[in-house]
Amino acid sequence: MSHLSERPENPVVGLSMPHESATLHVTGAALYTDDLVHRTKDVLHAYPVQVMTAHGRITELRTDAALAVPGVVRVLTGADVPGINDAGMKHDEPLFPDEVMFHGHAVAWVLGETLEAARLGAEAVEVEVEELPSLVTVREAIEADGFHGARPVLLSGDVDSGLADSAHVFSGEFSFSDQEHFYLETHAALAQVDEAGQVFVQSSTQHPSETQEIVAHVLGLHSHEVTVQCLRMGGGFGGKEMQPHGFAAIAALGAVLTGRPVRLRLDRTQDLTMSGKRHGFHAEWRIGFDDDGRIRALDATLTADGGWSLDLSEPVLARALCHIDNTYWIPNARVAGRIARTNKVSNTAFRGFGGPQGMLVIEDIMGRCAPLLGLDPMELRERNFYRKGQSTPYGQPVVRPDRITAVWDRVKDDADLDGRRREIAAFNAAHPHTKRAIAVTGLKFGISFNLTAFNQGGALVLIYKDGSVLINHGGTEMGQGLHTKMLQVAATSLGVPLEKVRLAPTRTDKVPNTSATAASSGTDLNGAAVKNACEQLVERLSQVAATRLGVNPSDVRIVDGVARALGVDEELAWNDLVRTAYFQRVQLSAAGFYRTEGLHWDAKTFKGSPFKYFAHGAAATEVEVDGFTGAYRVRRVDIVHDVGDSLSPMIDIGQVEGGFVQGAGWLTLEDMRWDTGDGPNRGRLLTQAASTYKLPSFSEMPEEFNVALLEDATEEGAVYGSKAVGEPPLMLAFSVREALRQAAAEFGPGGVGVELASPATPEAVYWAIQAARQGHDLLADEGRVGDDVEALSGA
Repeated sequence: MSHLSERPENPVVGLSMPHESATLHVTGAALYTDDLVHRTKDVLHAYPVQVMTAHGRITELRTDAALAVPGVVRVLTGADVPGINDAGMKHDEPLFPDEVMFHGHAVAWVLGETLEAARLGAEAVEVEVEELPSLVTVREAIEADGFHGARPVLLSGDVDSGLADSAHVFSGEFSFSDQEHFYLETHAALAQVDEAGQVFVQSSTQHPSETQEIVAHVLGLHSHEVTVQCLRMGGGFGGKEMQPHGFAAIAALGAVLTGRPVRLRLDRTQDLTMSGKRHGFHAEWRIGFDDDGRIRALDATLTADGGWSLDLSEPVLARALCHIDNTYWIPNARVAGRIARTNKVSNTAFRGFGGPQGMLVIEDIMGRCAPLLGLDPMELRERNFYRKGQSTPYGQPVVRPDRITAVWDRVKDDADLDGRRREIAAFNAAHPHTKRAIAVTGLKFGISFNLTAFNQGGALVLIYKDGSVLINHGGTEMGQGLHTKMLQVAATSLGVPLEKVRLAPTRTDKVPNTSATAASSGTDLNGAAVKNACEQLVERLSQVAATRLGVNPSDVRIVDGVARALGVDEELAWNDLVRTAYFQRVQLSAAGFYRTEGLHWDAKTFKGSPFKYFAHGAAATEVEVDGFTGAYRVRRVDIVHDVGDSLSPMIDIGQVEGGFVQGAGWLTLEDMRWDTGDGPNRGRLLTQAASTYKLPSFSEMPEEFNVALLEDATEEGAVYGSKAVGEPPLMLAFSVREALRQAAAEFGPGGVGVELASPATPEAVYWAIQAARQGHDLLADEGRVGDDVEALSGA
């Protein structure tokens, strides 16, 4: 086992512990960015001037009336920017735009003594706009050839020959929805400037270093003149990876120009209408199977809805292409990707980062094609699992395909699948208007940033003379438990009790040049960096202990806060050891660093090994569907998930549960609607509140919810043998959608490929039931094309 994976005696990692801030969360004592306003003197409040048109050129911007509003201090416009008027890394997101690109685009910001004064001032700003043609839907963009960014192609084998040699060829298309992050804490920033001109920004951001970089270039400063801190976030889910930068820059600009602290916090409606979502996708595909139901070839085009600017759309699309295979070997594949430029908010990272979109396409194909091939959906999936020696379409070997079958077989056993399927068949035979179904789906999700340079982490660990320890690392806490795991890693690496270790807020002046806490890499990167720093300190302290104990430093072990050596009765307590080291002038601080090894990726050829390893999981979901309304309930969910050797089992199980529920929300409930008409509200988000945008709640939770972590699953080459857990569980929710499809099919004859829209709302399920009852795919009027090709046109 590698040094990074090996666990010492009596490790703190592996113990089930509550979240380090759990008590603060439930008592309301936890501080978030906007709470700091009440601890800051003379704060000004920022409010956006939004323009309610989908696309238009600004011809006039008059601010005099706003300045006359009592309490208004200043109106920020593009003329005030001393540096670069851009909030994005692609330089395509002007902070103060001359052209309105989506309904609700902010073109100026008002600073007021109170939030109400700023709001009234924003209402008084006069903006004249020359309206321009707009593209609101992906279909409109495709028809107008409205694309931006890279257009990658994933290619392996000979697709045309593969399709020609296939016994069965099916084609279709599929559109599926975007998703709102709906984190509890909206975007927020608080900026102030000290007497030396140092800009200090408190930001609710997943990427403090990039927030620092954007603030600096907007202000025309160097990065060392800007410090960004993130205490914690009330949720992020990817929505705070890129999008906080502009809001932080507005607050910082206001603070520099006025000399006073500036607070910016979006209300819920502003957050919904101004910030990006998960990318909705449109897919066209053609797939060939042999007589045994094994995939021979796939030809597909994926179109992502990028919104008005690129943001992270290119890497999101790349990850979608890299995950269209999911757990299935596709010997011949051609998958083209493109990004639609629409007049909507700029879509951004969201838990899974394109992976769910790519995987949803292949799972939808498998669910639709299984009955046409005369196969049970589970059987079709199992026949196409990766086997030893096979590689992904982009060329990365799947080195542990046994994990795919391990979680799959375990969940079938845990769920008592055979017995329950017999019970379901009996129930369905006795109930003509209510049907049940159970579906199992698996996942294979690559862990690492697609951009190799981002796969690095840093940490700073300080030991004080009294033996207490303070750790800093580059990751941010958004409720996922990263800080809890880092405390456990530090205590384990140093060999001290957990109560000796404290963690400081994430700051760019403690750990520089950090990557975003994203791509499920937070624990891998920062944990390895913390471990590296701690091991430097242990090496120094072992030298000190060896001198006191009269042994070789290699024989010293620090366990449970005591330094001992084999065959020596004397021992040295941690506090005494640290104090001795101090008086011997031994350095008691260390900067740790880690870079993920073994990664290589060529974005032009779309070939390489971009991932350190794959995370796996499987879920079995049983649903019951009402044939009159399409209403349904989730009766039971069984999950087995592979997190390697868990660093913190309670945290990991919580992540699996939360990820699954969020995925089920995207696939079944969260129906985001935009005004696509030609009226004055074209491009307006219609679901801009919790009253119209349905989120999962207790009533949507499974009646029985069983989650197990795969045992004896050490991941070689990862920190203490663990695996990432943040994103992969979201894809377990495919089992809910497939169970709904199978339940709808029970209302009709066998052998029918049932199409199901996404999200699979009760209305969508009702129409799927109607299609099944009619004995054909309601939306595939083309029927058979030739002798072997079934056309399955998407909604």
